[in-house]
Amino acid sequence: IDLGPLGMLSAGTLTFGITFTLRDIAHQSSARAGLGRTPIFLMIGLAAVVNVAVAAALETPGRFLIASFGAILLSETVDTEIYHRMRSRSWLMRVFSSNAISVPLDSIAFTVVAFAGEPGYDALVMAQIVQADLLFKFGIGALVALGKNWWDRA
Repeated sequence: IDLGPLGMLSAGTLTFGITFTLRDIAHQSSARAGLGRTPIFLMIGLAAVVNVAVAAALETPGRFLIASFGAILLSETVDTEIYHRMRSRSWLMRVFSSNAISVPLDSIAFTVVAFAGEPGYDALVMAQIVQADLLFKFGIGALVALGKNWWDRA
């Protein structure tokens, strides 16, 4: 999706903009229930499998399946570990810190695996995709985190 001066947004970003913060909410709930990270890792694995199954059913090209599966497993695992190590910090600090690493990791990993070597996707185009993805994912993630923080205080 061409966003003009903001770059090019990959279609998956429309749903993954909220994913990292929702995963952090699930992590918080799991910890409060005394379940640790195990349910979170199961959720990440299930999300990756479902994402690939839906993409395969829609006859998505293989490079997107590999990029999506790999980026989900890598970035959400990193997000979980960072969030977990910061559990003594405030909700917003945990979310913003974990997202600061996992969101760029997800965008870069997906974009490089999905588009590198494809006609019309040189380094500049891929950088524009990553740029737009980051703006959108950080924006949506921040809105959800701030909204939850406000809701919890109300």
